[in-house]
Amino acid sequence: MTFDRQDLSNETLLHLYQHLLRPRLIEEKMLILLRQGKVSKWFSGIGQEAISVGSTLALEADEYILPLHRNLGVFTGREVPLGRLFAQWQGKRTGFTKGRDRSFHFGTNEHHIVGMISHLGPQLAVAGGIALADLLDKKPKVTLTYSGDGGASEGDFHEALNVAAVWQLPVIFMIENNGYGLSTPSNEQFRFKSFVDKGPAYGMEAVQVDGNNVLEVYTTVKRLAEDLRENPRPVLVEALTFRMRGHEEASGTKYVPQSLMEEWAAKDPVENYEKWLLAEGILTETARHSIRETIKAAIEAGLQEADAVPMPTADIQEEIADMYQPFEAPVTDAPAGSAAPDKRFIDAISEGLKQSMERYPDLVLMGQDIADYGGVFKITEGFVAAFGKSRVRNTPLCESAIVGIGLGLSIKKKKSMVEMQFADFVTCGFNQIVNNLAKSHYRWGQNADVVIRMPTGAGSAAGPFHSQSNEAWFTHVPGLKVVYPSNPHDAKGLLCAAFEDPNPVLYFEHKMLYRSMSGPVPAAYYTTPIGQAALAAEGDELSIITYGMGVRWALEVCQDLGVSADVLDLRTLLPWDQEAVRRTVEKNGRVLILHEDTMTGGIGGEIAAWIGENCFEHLDAPVRRVASLDTAIPFAPPLEAAFLPQQRLREQVQALRNY
Repeated sequence: MTFDRQDLSNETLLHLYQHLLRPRLIEEKMLILLRQGKVSKWFSGIGQEAISVGSTLALEADEYILPLHRNLGVFTGREVPLGRLFAQWQGKRTGFTKGRDRSFHFGTNEHHIVGMISHLGPQLAVAGGIALADLLDKKPKVTLTYSGDGGASEGDFHEALNVAAVWQLPVIFMIENNGYGLSTPSNEQFRFKSFVDKGPAYGMEAVQVDGNNVLEVYTTVKRLAEDLRENPRPVLVEALTFRMRGHEEASGTKYVPQSLMEEWAAKDPVENYEKWLLAEGILTETARHSIRETIKAAIEAGLQEADAVPMPTADIQEEIADMYQPFEAPVTDAPAGSAAPDKRFIDAISEGLKQSMERYPDLVLMGQDIADYGGVFKITEGFVAAFGKSRVRNTPLCESAIVGIGLGLSIKKKKSMVEMQFADFVTCGFNQIVNNLAKSHYRWGQNADVVIRMPTGAGSAAGPFHSQSNEAWFTHVPGLKVVYPSNPHDAKGLLCAAFEDPNPVLYFEHKMLYRSMSGPVPAAYYTTPIGQAALAAEGDELSIITYGMGVRWALEVCQDLGVSADVLDLRTLLPWDQEAVRRTVEKNGRVLILHEDTMTGGIGGEIAAWIGENCFEHLDAPVRRVASLDTAIPFAPPLEAAFLPQQRLREQVQALRNY
């Protein structure tokens, strides 16, 4: 192995050595503790330290890094206190996740690190969001994110690189190519010879480095970072290396040929660099011994600190509360006497979006065709002229990447909106929503200030892939908030409230209400409280609990049949208003729950169960549910009409009335 010091000082070379040695000595200690049962799991980076250390030290201290589970050198390079790091691995409260997550599954804004989730690929797009925030703020910064060669097979890898290239985001994508994805060798992962072949396909520069040569990694990344600060763009760096231990300790390395292990053992990044320093007279034996003993002493002190902390005890209220960033929604009413002209549902959404853009200068809108075209439903028509293309951004067809970018913007204290062209397409971004946005605050205290708009619902003969009511997929996920307005007034008010809330909010808007319904909407800015239901009608025969288009259907059926009913519009599905449900159940004793979503697994089942558990003594009849058929949504209008619940609603209202 050849080391080219270029113009690096002896001080820098020794600084790199100390940081290269530290993760190796920590790992050696952790492997002992693992065998003693004091650490539950360990993902070894032995053999790959030069990548983490060289690239981390090449950046400025306030530039964000998004590491994986073999990048201990990132954390030690950023001087994360060892006592706190060890407490994290032991599941102690003084770690970074209060014992809620393990390994490097955490972030720390103090040290400008955003840790991984087990799905590997999603963090690549989060890096893009951080870099976008720096671009918008005109800050000359770069962001560094890592991927393994196996993880680069994920769709998130493609989406993140594609968006970064299109938007010219200053991200260094570091690919640690160690030849295996767990036990699967590269020739069973991909057919190309080198990751540098991928760069030109995305329109970005790609370079290859010896990942075991700390000087080559350091000088290459430093050069690239300096260039990217002046000329923002993404770069792909392939670092060739090898993992000398199992994917994690339990998996072992029996699948690796012994000759390959011996070949790479000779390329050990720590031993070779140390030998070179000694040979060049830059490091003495005395200094070598002193540095090792100093690091070992720091490790022992950190372990003693972590060991002294007891295992956490569960505080149920705190566990529940920490799913969300605390937020007391201010009461924001339109000024008394202000004009409230009739507006269509779609225009109320557009107005709420526009006023929120004016209210929050750091709010960024992202979605397919939302810029000059104004979106497929024309909700953002004219927004580019008003706010510019930097804040109203057309996106590639990369739902996962765009949601991840929203989280990255949140890390930099910006708000964002992601428009799903149709709610059906959210499946392509599902992982980012339910595993990244929803869990981020609970895991390490980072809120996800992202609103996802979801045009939803059937009735337009659009078939199985443009008509789904999929809100129940998300009402099961703690950490999200889900709103679903039924009228223009609430459409604007709930959207404005969603932007005020620092937590991730899914905002469902029924397409069939867009241009078919109008109502009074105050022209001034106002909010409708998230989590509060409202009575759309009052009556004393029975209660219909519903939301969205269901409110329209319930009002029409009650009027046609002459039924006196409470029609309770939930408005928010997570968290839903239990006290409002309790009041109407206690009042009328006969309850029907209606939603357009399919019957099985719909939120109606959850509400019915809650009523049975908490309001049973007030019921005069069994709780009834009315929903769409448990089928995909058909295309032909007669089939779609049979799928939807209107006719069954009429029958069930009459049956409940006569029970």
